[in-house]
Amino acid sequence: MTEIVDLEAGTVFVGGGGANHAEPQQLLLKYANRHGLIAGATGTGKTVTLQTLAESFSRAGVPVFLADVKGDLAGIAKPGRAEGKLHESFQKRAEQIGVELDYQEFPVTFWDIWGKRGHPVRTTPAEMGPLLLSRLMGLTDAQEGVMNIAFRVADEEGLALLDMKDLQAMLVWVGQNAKELSLKYGNVSTASVGAIQRALMVLQNEGGDLLFGEPALELADLMRPDASGKGMINILSAERLMNAPRLYATFLLWLMSELFEQLPEVGDPDKPRIAFFFDEAHLLFDDAPPALIDKIEQVARLIRSKGVSLWFISQNPADLPESVLGQLGNRVQHALRAFTAKDQKALRLAAQNYRPNPEFDTSEAIQSVGTGEAVTSFLEAKGVPGIVQRTLIRPPLSQLGPIEDAERAAINTQSPMALKYGKSLDRESAAELLAKRAEAAAVDSAGAGATAGAGRSDDDDLWQMGREHNRGRRYNPGLQIPDKPRPRASSGSRSNSDSIAVTFGKSLARQLGTKTGQALVRGVLGSLFRGK
Repeated sequence: MTEIVDLEAGTVFVGGGGANHAEPQQLLLKYANRHGLIAGATGTGKTVTLQTLAESFSRAGVPVFLADVKGDLAGIAKPGRAEGKLHESFQKRAEQIGVELDYQEFPVTFWDIWGKRGHPVRTTPAEMGPLLLSRLMGLTDAQEGVMNIAFRVADEEGLALLDMKDLQAMLVWVGQNAKELSLKYGNVSTASVGAIQRALMVLQNEGGDLLFGEPALELADLMRPDASGKGMINILSAERLMNAPRLYATFLLWLMSELFEQLPEVGDPDKPRIAFFFDEAHLLFDDAPPALIDKIEQVARLIRSKGVSLWFISQNPADLPESVLGQLGNRVQHALRAFTAKDQKALRLAAQNYRPNPEFDTSEAIQSVGTGEAVTSFLEAKGVPGIVQRTLIRPPLSQLGPIEDAERAAINTQSPMALKYGKSLDRESAAELLAKRAEAAAVDSAGAGATAGAGRSDDDDLWQMGREHNRGRRYNPGLQIPDKPRPRASSGSRSNSDSIAVTFGKSLARQLGTKTGQALVRGVLGSLFRGK
């Protein structure tokens, strides 16, 4: 019997090829980081191939991350059963290709952005950064500049951006202080702030407020083995996620970026550090933001030297961009149907991607292979593409199909990740700190207003009220408006209580102290007596 995984030889058994499917077709673990493609029409066995490869990587101690679009990959967590409806066909296939059908379960951790069918997956705006967020949301250059200013100010002011409300509150503050910020960082348009807020609202409506938060997912928790040394198989529940393409793109964009930035260069290791499987990859590229496509292309080209293996599963190779397709050295091509001229052209193009086998025509083989059979080509020594072979894929050792919700819940409860990611955290961050600043400013403003109003009399208030009524041209006969209060007399000034006579007397007394005043008084008195 052929070993499914031979660590000494560094091989993974994929299936039997050649005459009567008796010749082992193996994937070299050393070249698994050159990425791979699994393609074929609906119902041709792509899911079985994905599941068997994920099992093989796990047995080799390589962690796996896969997106479960249809919900039928959860069966990896349970062993297959002899009572299963496909047991007899699987048994015959195993005997034909020379492998033992040893049913077994594999270590699985379920993840779900909504936290319903798995552990929550979270990241923070601070970890994602302004550039990725801006490109993801399709912001203009001006709007991207405002986003960068918001992140820069948050960093300088010690305002942590940990969730969606933090980012929204920070943008509000930037808009309110646009004039001051423009002098230091450049123009800040409130229209740009509004456009960013609208884009965030769309993301939030799809569940972005669940993606952004703490505790943030650590890559190390995806790249761990279990107690027996098998690589952990991380399954992302993507049934609902595929209906929120912007959110799905956000998550993958962050994950790809984190992998690219955090993992060190290792060249060509003996086996991958982690393997990623993207089921229904055509959904990933259909109407995807350009930023996501650019990032995937970049990752496909450069991340192999960091020991990461990427596998794309789609119905047709033409669903993938040429720049990505050219990076996929290991290929498993299930049957393609050619009903139209366009399909026939796609079939010929798919056949041209393989190293020819003189024993058969590749394009005809792609059309004629049965369910569970595929046309395969794996990299050989020195990374040379292998000759194309018709291969019967080995049957899976785990259960084929979904599991019960109660079984999934039990796995989630027993997982050590439940304690770490089960409850969300809401630390004091930008939103709370800005709210405190606003409250403190309001208290200071109220105190200043009370100080300014100290010493005002009721007449002052009544006069001001009347003044406003007059300005508004409102008539209220019951309102008696007094004269405007006069300022209080200071020392040396005339008292308000002095009569006119007293005032004249005081002035006359002051004038008698001068020669001019005395002459004036004598003249006035002389006139009075003469007149008398």
